[in-house]
Amino acid sequence: SAGAMAAARGCGRAALGSWVAAPWRRLMLLVPPDGCSLRPVSVRRAAGKAGPGRTVTVDVGGRKMELSSGKLARFADGSAVVQLGDTAVMVTAVSKSKPSASQFMPLVVDYRQKAAAAGRIPTNYLRRELGSTDKEILTSRVIDRSIRPLFPVGYFYDTQILCNLLAVDGVNDPDVLAINGASAALALSDIPWNGPIGAVRVGLVDGETVINPTRKEMSSSALNLVVAAAPQNQVVMLEATAENILQQDFCHAIKVGVKHTQQIIQGIQQLVKERGVVKRTVQKLFVAPEEIVECANKLAFNKIYAVFTDSSHDKISRDEAINKIRLETEEQLKEKFPEAEPYEIIESFNVVSKDIFRNLVLTEYRRCDGRDLTSLRDIKCEVNMFKMLHGSALFQRGQTQVVLCTVTFDSIESSVKSDLISTAVSGIKDKNFMLHYEFPPYATNEIGKVTGMNRRELGHGALAERALKPIIPQDFPFTIRVTSEVLESNGSSSMASACGGSLALMDAGVPVSSAVAGVAIGLITKCSLEKGDIEDYRLLTDILGIEDYYGDMDFKMAGTSKGITALQVDLKLPGIPIKIVMEAIQQATAAKREILQIMNQTLAKPRPNRKESGPVVETIHVPLSKRLRFVGPGAYNLKKLQAQTGVTVSQLDEETYSVFAPTPSAMHEAREFIREICKDDQEVNLEFGAIYTATITEIRDSGVMVKLYPNMTPVLLHNSQLDQRKIKHPSALGLEVGQEIQVKYFGRDPTDGRMRLSRKILQSPATTVLKTLTDKNSIVLGDTVPQSSTSSQ
Repeated sequence: SAGAMAAARGCGRAALGSWVAAPWRRLMLLVPPDGCSLRPVSVRRAAGKAGPGRTVTVDVGGRKMELSSGKLARFADGSAVVQLGDTAVMVTAVSKSKPSASQFMPLVVDYRQKAAAAGRIPTNYLRRELGSTDKEILTSRVIDRSIRPLFPVGYFYDTQILCNLLAVDGVNDPDVLAINGASAALALSDIPWNGPIGAVRVGLVDGETVINPTRKEMSSSALNLVVAAAPQNQVVMLEATAENILQQDFCHAIKVGVKHTQQIIQGIQQLVKERGVVKRTVQKLFVAPEEIVECANKLAFNKIYAVFTDSSHDKISRDEAINKIRLETEEQLKEKFPEAEPYEIIESFNVVSKDIFRNLVLTEYRRCDGRDLTSLRDIKCEVNMFKMLHGSALFQRGQTQVVLCTVTFDSIESSVKSDLISTAVSGIKDKNFMLHYEFPPYATNEIGKVTGMNRRELGHGALAERALKPIIPQDFPFTIRVTSEVLESNGSSSMASACGGSLALMDAGVPVSSAVAGVAIGLITKCSLEKGDIEDYRLLTDILGIEDYYGDMDFKMAGTSKGITALQVDLKLPGIPIKIVMEAIQQATAAKREILQIMNQTLAKPRPNRKESGPVVETIHVPLSKRLRFVGPGAYNLKKLQAQTGVTVSQLDEETYSVFAPTPSAMHEAREFIREICKDDQEVNLEFGAIYTATITEIRDSGVMVKLYPNMTPVLLHNSQLDQRKIKHPSALGLEVGQEIQVKYFGRDPTDGRMRLSRKILQSPATTVLKTLTDKNSIVLGDTVPQSSTSSQ
C-alpha cells in the first residue's frame, strides 16, 4: 500500500541518516530475496571505547552524585544517567546531521515525569502519562536555557534532549539532576557543544546555605536558587524564588552555588576524557560571509545609524524604518551577490544593524529611545479599573508597555491540585495562589491563533507568580487568581505583570506584607577575537524589546523594598563572570526602589476592606446532634443549598464547616436556608433518663414518628423499642396517629445526633433494660444507675 511504501522510505532515510550522522556506528544490512527494501538486522555501537559503562562519583555539598554513561540508550548520540540518593534521571541527546530549514537553533528539550518512578499509577481516565504538566514544561525551559547558549553560533541542526525520570525517592528533586544529565549527554556525544556545565540548587536554612537541599530542608528554606555554570566560574543560567531575602545573602548564595558546580563539571570532563569523545565535523555553520557583511555595512550604515539615534521613534515606527532600509539593502546585495543564499543576505543585514546598535551603547552610551543606561521609562499606574472586579490595576511602562491585571477570589476548593510526581517531590498537594499570563498577538501588532497557553506564557506567568507568592498571607481564606493580560509589549512584560499584580492585590484588599516591583536588566558586551573573553560591557536598566533582541542578557529581578523575591537570568553568551551578575543585581535593586516609589503614589498599602461585591467566607459550628439535619440524607440538604444559593460548603473538622459565597447576597440566602433546616430542637431541655409523653404523628412499617413537644421535628421510634414482644408493624399494638404514649429519653446518638427514645424500657425493670441497651447499642450510661437489685423511675 501507499502507507507501507511511505513508511519503508522513511525507515530507509532514517537508517542512512544515522549512518551519515555517526560514522562510528556499524550497521549491517541484508537484502531480502525479492530485493525490495533494506532492513537493518543488527546494530552495534562503539561508545567511545568498547566495554561496560563508566561511572564517576562527585562530592557535591557533602553528598554523593553519580554520573554514568555507556550502559543505557546507546543508540543515542549521547546518553547519561545522574543519580542523587535514590532519585535517578536518564538524559539522551540526538542531533541530525542535515541542517534544518529554520533560521535559528532548533533545540527541543522534553522533561517527562513518569508516575512509575514514584511508585504510582496516573489517575487520569487512561491511567497513563498524557500531555506535559506545568512542572514538566517549566523544568524543560530551565534545561533549555542552561544548555542553549553553549551551542556554536550558526548551528542550525535539529537537536532533541529527552529527560526520562527513572526513579524518585521523594527526598531529592530531579530537575537539577536533569540539567547535569543534559550537560553530560551533550559532552559525551559527538554533537558540537562548548560545555560542559554543572548545576546545583542552593537553599537558605536558618541563615546557612545548603547545596541540593532535601525536600524537608526545602520546606523551611527561605531560598530556592538553581545555578548553572560553565568552567572558570562562568554563570550560564539563574532561576530563583526567595522569601524576600536580603541582597547580600542572595549574592552569597550565588557565589556558593557557582563554586560547587565546578566539581560537577570536573566529573563530566573526566568521563569525556575516559571515553575519548571526538566531536563531529559539521557540514556548515550558518554564518554571514564577511564580504557580504562589509558590503551591507557600506550600503546601510548611515541609514541605520540615523534611525537608531532618532529617539522620537517608538517601537512600530522604528521597526518600519529599519524594515524599509532592510528591503532596499537586500535588493542591492542580491544584485551584487547573485549566487549568495537568501539566508546569507538576510543575516548580513542583521549583523550590520546589530553591530551599529551595540556600538552606540558601548562607545557613545546612547540608547535608541534617548535614555541613559540606568534610566527607567515613564511609568503610569491605575487601580480599581472596574468596580465589579475583586481587584484590578493597569501598569504602563514607556510608550508601549501596558499590563491589565485582575484579581479573583474563590473558595479554597478551587486551589490548583498538583500531579503525583510533583506531590512526591515537593510535598505540596495544592496551592491557593496562582498567576496566569496572557500574551495575545495584537500586543505586538500581529495576527495569530488565539489558542491555549504556550510554553512562553507559562514561563512568564510562573516567574511573576514566584515574585508575588512570598507576600501573600498564608492564612488567607480564599484561593487567589491573578490574571495578567499584556495589551502592548515592548520588553519585560513579565516584570510589568509582577508590578501590576502587586497593585491589583492591594486594590483587592489582600493584606500583602509589602508591594513588589520588577525590572529587566540588559547587557551589551565586547569580546576579544582571540580568547573570546569579555573586554568591555554595559548594563542597561529597563530594557526595550529591541535591546533584548540585540543584547546578550535578559536579567529579570523582582522584590520588595527590603529584599528579593524572584530572579531569572537568560544569556546568549556561553557564560559571564560573577562580577557582572553582582553589578546587575545592584543596578536592578536601585531601579526596583525607584519603581516602588512611583507605585506607592498610586496605592501605598492594601485597602483595609475587600470590595462589597467580593466573596464572603463564614464558618459555622454544627454540633454532632445537628449534623444529620444539616447535611441531610445522602447530603441532600448540602446539594440543595449549593444549587439554590451558589455557595460552596466544605467540612473543616467534625463540627466545623466553611461556607463560601461569591457575593454577600448569596451568603444571606445561605444563612436563611441553614436556619430553616437547623431550627432549634432544644427549646425544651430534655433530661437524660426522664419519661415524657409523646404524640404519634405518623405510622410507618419500621415504627412510629413521634413528637415530644409541638415545634419539634418528628423522630422515629423503631419497632424494636415499642414493646418487649417482637413486632413487624406498629398496628399490632393498636397504635394510631394522634395517640399519646409514654417514652423514656436516652440522649442523642454521638455518631449521627439522632434522639434515642424507648417505650419498651418502661415495661421491664431498669437494670435489665440498661444492660440490654448497653450490649446492643453501645450506649454507656455511666455509674449513676445501680447495677444490682431493681430500680424504678
